[in-house]
Amino acid sequence: MMAAVRARSVLWQRAAARLRAGAAAPPHGARAASDLPKELMPGPYPRTPEERAAAAKKYNMRVEDYEPYPDDGFGYGDYPKLPNRSLHERDPWYQWDQQDMRHNWGQPMHWDFDMYIRNRVDTSPTPVPWHTMCKHFLIFLTTMLIMFGVGEMYPSYRPVGPKQYPFNDLYLERGGDPNKEPPVVKHYEI
Repeated sequence: MMAAVRARSVLWQRAAARLRAGAAAPPHGARAASDLPKELMPGPYPRTPEERAAAAKKYNMRVEDYEPYPDDGFGYGDYPKLPNRSLHERDPWYQWDQQDMRHNWGQPMHWDFDMYIRNRVDTSPTPVPWHTMCKHFLIFLTTMLIMFGVGEMYPSYRPVGPKQYPFNDLYLERGGDPNKEPPVVKHYEI
């Protein structure tokens, strides 16, 4: 048993070594789709105005608009701190390079861009103020609670008659005596 396990282990290690050696190596110049190029990866936090200007240029931003995330140990580095605004707030009629994301080529994306895409959080201002929405919700909730209370105090049920069966109310099928006359059953029209 142990010999078979060792043999499988050796075969597995040989196969893994063959794959690493180049049998499954990617073509020259190829990279994983999830990686960013090294020049776009966040660098160290900018300490001097020159580093700040270089980081702003790296992310295609003006120096006045560039503000990095605070250096608090979360590893944002020199990545720009963009406003927490969803893609709903961007102009839908503008000719974006990537229309579904409302994003242009070379434009920096929000660090949490997956939270602010159009089928997630909508941060656009609402047409109705918050206190008005709360007031309408409380009015609806109060009305429904009152209606449930009235329904509990005065229940109403649909009128129900006895179940109607054909053939003299299934007299014989329910065990009635075939020698006796079945009782008269009045059927109501529905």
